[in-house]
Amino acid sequence: MKIDLTDTNSSKINKAILSGRRSLGMPAVGMVLTLVIVTDEENAYDSLKAANEASREHPSRTLVVIKRHARSPRERLAPRLDAEVRVGSDAGAGETVVLRLHGELGARADSVVLPLLLPDAPVVVWWPVDAPEVPSKDPLGALAQRRITDAYAVEDPPAALAARAASYAPGDTDLAWTRLTPWRSMLAAALDQARTTVVSAVVESEADNPSAELLARWFVDRLNVPVEQVVTDGPVVTAVRLGTPDGEIRIDRPEGPVARLAIPGQPSRVLALKVRTTAELIAEELRRLDPDEIYAAALRAQLTPPPPTSAPSPAAPPAPSPDRSAAAS
Repeated sequence: MKIDLTDTNSSKINKAILSGRRSLGMPAVGMVLTLVIVTDEENAYDSLKAANEASREHPSRTLVVIKRHARSPRERLAPRLDAEVRVGSDAGAGETVVLRLHGELGARADSVVLPLLLPDAPVVVWWPVDAPEVPSKDPLGALAQRRITDAYAVEDPPAALAARAASYAPGDTDLAWTRLTPWRSMLAAALDQARTTVVSAVVESEADNPSAELLARWFVDRLNVPVEQVVTDGPVVTAVRLGTPDGEIRIDRPEGPVARLAIPGQPSRVLALKVRTTAELIAEELRRLDPDEIYAAALRAQLTPPPPTSAPSPAAPPAPSPDRSAAAS
């Protein structure tokens, strides 16, 4: 069911949600959080589709905030709120409100969103594109326990990661980090099997890939070894190589949904390692609402240039391997 409201307010939107529930005989309980998506018209459809798919695992009230600006400096849009309320099959496993804020009302989006939040439920804010420079200080971000950005969706991912590191606050996360969960899990498991010391690392990926950058910083933080980044044709991260005294631990995924793992002294094996959809990434992030300390440490780690020779110093102390708790984060 869809209910269109023009030139409305938060009170009328709440009444429309209740009316839609009653018409369909839906209970008012069962939703576990409020997901606020701040986006533009161009990206609203894909973002909402991903949120609806994720809601089957995390039933939620989804609020899509679209700020409508004037098309030219001379044009002025009168402050107005239009809304589209969706309940039932049109809203996944929860309920959805698409909010279009015209004119100066866009600067006061928090005053529109606040009365629509589920009472006594966590709030997650997701910026698919154009995240604020300091998400925790954004008026909408300040309402949330969890703030999700995506450095992959910007023109300059390295600059975006630098801004995230400078402004990090507990509750911040980025989908560039979420994309690494399968890689980190497999690497941690491989090191558990190899029982050896890592002395160097190489990350291969397409140019300026933020996930590859975060993976390299994770190695620096967890292993304290030099990391080399190699540019390939992609897509995304294509290979990781960990140098050890016994040989090279390597995961290759040049393309497709599978990768090949090689550990010294063991037969190589094929692993499932597909590029996950946005819905799968959002669903993973909604499983945890506590601060991700491993992400914070990796984000702040400083990459140093690799040493001039590939052989490590014999006197170098052994570095700890990433633990399973890091891989599961």
